[in-house]
Amino acid sequence: MEDKDIIALFLQRRGDAVSETDKKYGVYCRSIAENICHDSRDAEECVNDAYLAVWNSIPPQNPVSLKLFLARIVRNLSFNRYNEARAEKRGGGETALVLDELAECIESGESVESEIDRRQLGELIRSFVRTLPRKERQIFVRRYFFTDPVKSIAQRYGMTENNVLVTLHRSRKKLKELLKKEGFYNG
Repeated sequence: MEDKDIIALFLQRRGDAVSETDKKYGVYCRSIAENICHDSRDAEECVNDAYLAVWNSIPPQNPVSLKLFLARIVRNLSFNRYNEARAEKRGGGETALVLDELAECIESGESVESEIDRRQLGELIRSFVRTLPRKERQIFVRRYFFTDPVKSIAQRYGMTENNVLVTLHRSRKKLKELLKKEGFYNG
């Protein structure tokens, strides 16, 4: 079933909208959640919570890309779940590594103070990612959006892990310079 057809089911408030969504994107959503949560039960809960969030969001929203809409929701819910679990027991893992890698680009302490600043920062980062060469952009997104392990990125793109790490480091360095230039980072 096409995205527009599934979205139409949500807009019509039909119960099969969720089952059709799961049929088409369930594996994709669980993969995102498991990469972040590292626990299949938590991942499953995040995906189910995401389906409820989509049900509650459409209408009024009418996303252009259901896949990206779902990915954003699953990712946000998964990070929330990860942070809750991490607060209970301090642990390591891929998600902590990804967050630590990006932390060098964003000042610590108080995060962006207002919703307008957060939106501007988000758009600046999206614009930055669009300027990256295709392969570098794909590696950046695999790591920092989908939280893929470096090893899996290296295998996916036929690179060494070191080459992936160097590519990511250079991308973060470029992002940091852009954030400095635009006043989002003073370090």
